[in-house]
Amino acid sequence: MSSKKEEFISEAEEILNNAQEYLLNLQDNLEDPLPDDINALFRCFHTLKGISGLFGYESLQKLSHTLENLLDDIRLGKHPVNEPTISFLFKNIDIIRNMISNPEEYNDISTLLSEIEEFRKSPPVDVSDESAIATISEEILKVLSEYEEHRLKENIKKGKSIYSIKTTYPLTDFDNELRTLTERIKTMGELISTLPTSEDIPEGHIGFSLLLATTKSEEEIKKELGLPTTVIYAKKKEIPHREPAALKDTPGTGTEKSLKSVTTTVRVDIEKIDNILSSIGELALIKGAISRIENELIDYFGHSSLIFDVHRINQTLSRRIVELQSLVLEIRMVPIGQIFARLGQIVRRYSRETNKQVQLHIYGEETEIDKFIAEEVIDPLMHIVRNSIDHGIEDREERLSKGKPEIASITLKAYQKGNHVVIDVTDDGRGIDTEKIRQKAIEKGLIKPEEQLTQSELIDLIFQPGFSTKDSVSEISGRGVGMDVVRNKISSVGGFVEIKTEPQKFTSFSLTLPITLAIIKALIIEVGKYTMALPMTSISETILVDKEAIQSIEGNPVYNLRGEPLPLIYLNEYFEASSDAEKSQYIVVAGVGSKKVGLVIDDILRSEDIVIKSLGEYLKEIKGFAGAAEIGKHDVVLVVDVESIIEETIRKQGKLTYSNV
Repeated sequence: MSSKKEEFISEAEEILNNAQEYLLNLQDNLEDPLPDDINALFRCFHTLKGISGLFGYESLQKLSHTLENLLDDIRLGKHPVNEPTISFLFKNIDIIRNMISNPEEYNDISTLLSEIEEFRKSPPVDVSDESAIATISEEILKVLSEYEEHRLKENIKKGKSIYSIKTTYPLTDFDNELRTLTERIKTMGELISTLPTSEDIPEGHIGFSLLLATTKSEEEIKKELGLPTTVIYAKKKEIPHREPAALKDTPGTGTEKSLKSVTTTVRVDIEKIDNILSSIGELALIKGAISRIENELIDYFGHSSLIFDVHRINQTLSRRIVELQSLVLEIRMVPIGQIFARLGQIVRRYSRETNKQVQLHIYGEETEIDKFIAEEVIDPLMHIVRNSIDHGIEDREERLSKGKPEIASITLKAYQKGNHVVIDVTDDGRGIDTEKIRQKAIEKGLIKPEEQLTQSELIDLIFQPGFSTKDSVSEISGRGVGMDVVRNKISSVGGFVEIKTEPQKFTSFSLTLPITLAIIKALIIEVGKYTMALPMTSISETILVDKEAIQSIEGNPVYNLRGEPLPLIYLNEYFEASSDAEKSQYIVVAGVGSKKVGLVIDDILRSEDIVIKSLGEYLKEIKGFAGAAEIGKHDVVLVVDVESIIEETIRKQGKLTYSNV
């Protein structure tokens, strides 16, 4: 992907995320939509139109422009803000989100443009009482823009008073002073317009007349601002109104002026960070080479002062590389709260579409995870949340009949566990019907009618491709539909999924993910004549055992680990490599959630920090490997993918009896 296209996608995605947040705010306040949210949403599409034209994506530019026209109608009160409008805008945001990844593929969007234009022809909203507007001076009305006049009418319709506030400032610093005043005015109501005036203005000064719509009295405004205030229109009745939160005084709005940016944040493409990590990996190899040369020099020349200097420099280099690794990894880390915020939008949106009241509870949003992993798991998390809302959580009547609270709960919880981050998604809905799973599995020929499975084994069946207990799939989701994709996506980043459920009470999805895939600790192992790397994020312990200690249950090898049978997988058999071990072998105990399996290998050479590299398109279909890494004297080794090996073995041998040690 070109840097130009990457820059466009980054900008467009940020705009769409902001647009969706403003749209959700409007959805939450349909009775009294805030003009600031409507204006902000309008600016989002205006900006998207601009950058689409700048990057040469004409179709996206036209679509954004047409939606901008619809938002302009809404701004001017020509189109209602209601549920159909919100749903229509959500639909088009989803369409644009799909377009931005490959905008050049969307050439014919005439149907989309026609739909928007047809939607704009919806019946107009009621206009304000013109008799009230007639009481306002024509001198004021003729200088207002169409939008400002619309806001004036809307505020009068809501029973607010309209005041004109006069002020003058020196020409040398009027912008900062006016900005401070408008921030104070906005805490009192809606600022409709700011107009320059020339009446009774001292030389070297500039005057302004500001129109304010508010429920406050003239005395309150004069006391708060200390400025001349004139009543333009007196309210007829008091209507409760939610005023914006008070703004704090903004530093630097006095006499000093500066073009210096307030933020110190720099947005960096993650590929650039990956390139830095690759360089750090090279430095680690150089450090290893220096250590090897140092040892060889000691063998030849003993401990001379020159060799001591080499040792000291090598130690310093080692410390600096570790520090550099740590700093770069910190740059890649983001709080999981960023992902939870986006899931919060999904909950708010789909709870409305399904007409269900859902309350979201979030814990551990400050937990940090690698940016790459966070982006890879957002789609699986979104799928799980949508399933919970659509098919996990009951309708209001069903919940009340079961004695449950009317408002359902979805809980998102993140916490660190060793070298992993665990994300739990729990709903208090109807749970998963394991008997229904069993019947569907028999229908599909996945299990035999006489076969007895545990609850855990039955639940695992929903991860089979295409498996679903739903007789019909809704537009939003279907519990079980696509769950194989969820597991595969989580597995691709070295994670795994567990499900716990209790009928009519709850369903909980637990995702265990590595904190980072950038630089990881790995065991360098021998499997037959091959050297491989085994990520330590997958390992709980290692055991040296005699071959005689390995037993068999139903033809499958197991090891008695603290009184519990540990199922074994021989890596030399999996990779079709002959084993050189005669009497003893190592068992690496790998964790899959609370479950454990043992990987049998020939030898453990050492532990080492590695940077995993992709195998590329040509080799990506090879099972059992997560990638490759450089070690030692620039030797390339394959990195074992523990999760995929376990899944592959289950498919070949049938179910494995896991150990819960």
